[in-house]
Amino acid sequence: MAPENLKKDMSFKMQADARLIWEAGLGAVDPERLATGAVSVVAGKLIIGAHSFELDAIERIAVVGAGKAGRAMAEAIESILGPELIAEKNLSGIVNVLDKDAGKLSRIVLNGSRPTASAFPTPEGQAGTESMLDIVKSLHDNDLAICLLSGGGSAMMPAPVTGVSIDAKRKVTKLLSEAGATISQLNTVRKHLSRVKGGRLAEQCSAGALVSLIISDVVGDRLDTIASGPTAVDKTSFADALRIVENPAIFDRVPKEVLNHITKGANGAIQETPKSLPPSIINLVLGNNVVALAAAEEQASRLGYNVLNLGSRIEGEAREVAVVLAAIALSIKHESKPLRPPVCILAGGETTVSGVAPGGKGGRNQELVLAALEHLSGWGMDGILIWSAGTDGEDGPTDAAGAFADESIMNAAHRQGLIPQHYLAESRSYDFFGKAAGHIKIGPTGTNVMDICIILVS
Repeated sequence: MAPENLKKDMSFKMQADARLIWEAGLGAVDPERLATGAVSVVAGKLIIGAHSFELDAIERIAVVGAGKAGRAMAEAIESILGPELIAEKNLSGIVNVLDKDAGKLSRIVLNGSRPTASAFPTPEGQAGTESMLDIVKSLHDNDLAICLLSGGGSAMMPAPVTGVSIDAKRKVTKLLSEAGATISQLNTVRKHLSRVKGGRLAEQCSAGALVSLIISDVVGDRLDTIASGPTAVDKTSFADALRIVENPAIFDRVPKEVLNHITKGANGAIQETPKSLPPSIINLVLGNNVVALAAAEEQASRLGYNVLNLGSRIEGEAREVAVVLAAIALSIKHESKPLRPPVCILAGGETTVSGVAPGGKGGRNQELVLAALEHLSGWGMDGILIWSAGTDGEDGPTDAAGAFADESIMNAAHRQGLIPQHYLAESRSYDFFGKAAGHIKIGPTGTNVMDICIILVS
């Protein structure tokens, strides 16, 4: 076989391996799988994690929540309870989901609250959240509330405070996103403009117990950050929110109603988000990036790779993270340090992209892969593949989950005269990978545990 054909075969094998490793990680955080593993009905008891509830003592069960995994989680809850308990406990509820997942289950309404590839609140989402507030306020001591939270929940559960419009919330969210704010910073501001976030939903729930089932999409699984923590104690303050919106890059464009509200709160004129909640409020993280990476690691080992799992806390500018990851790949390739090839490097978390050029299009994963490609272009990518994608199937306001690059992508770019540095400068990673055929397009996955980056070195 000619050497060129050998290279092509190796490229195809590495692409296939990367997809298998990716799919193993994604499968481990399937919402139905996670929910059915944590919730069960046994001998007259509803078991949720380590907590047990006597069914005879529960008069009514209500389900609320929001997120990209909302539909699958709600379906799992109805399936676990079954028709008899659903009827006996007068199950009801509403969960805000992506528009494509909208509909009605046996008793739970799935309210379309935003389109795919959008991260901004909508009037439809607000209407659904108002219904949730009505439900949790109507409950009694012998009732149980279940809240289903997953990635995207912040944007999908809007309930602006009096005096702040949903348009103003949408504008400040967009400004912060474009300025490269982290998810923690975004949610700090959201919590202090909301009637449900930052523990305020739990504060208004009158049920005997409120249990939140959570799929984490934030680094470190901070309960007050996942979906902006509607059922968790809030560790942030109005003062924190004020520092974030005072960013010189956006300050003069922040809506006055937003700035006025946050400033009043920072001055003590508005009550802070709750800093304590009763023990009847229970938060359980069912799945996260750690779970996905562990499954991906197992699959990579089965495929014969030595695995370097860098963990789930990768943050920072996508371009800067890319250079570090590319350097590790080169060290493995040329020095067999810290491991001897074949190696699979795994990294999870969520990077940011700031300073987006006007007219640019892409996402943090596409940006990361393009920056890695640019760094590796001087060394070559023979025997190196980098794959990075969002586990929700989305990457920025695009139809791609992310991108991959290997020698075949580098060669395609060279043939077409595509210069990575130029596309990075113009924030056009989406266009680059569209032309070089490096997009990862899988559609919405129904879950979200941040991003997974896979680097294979042969």
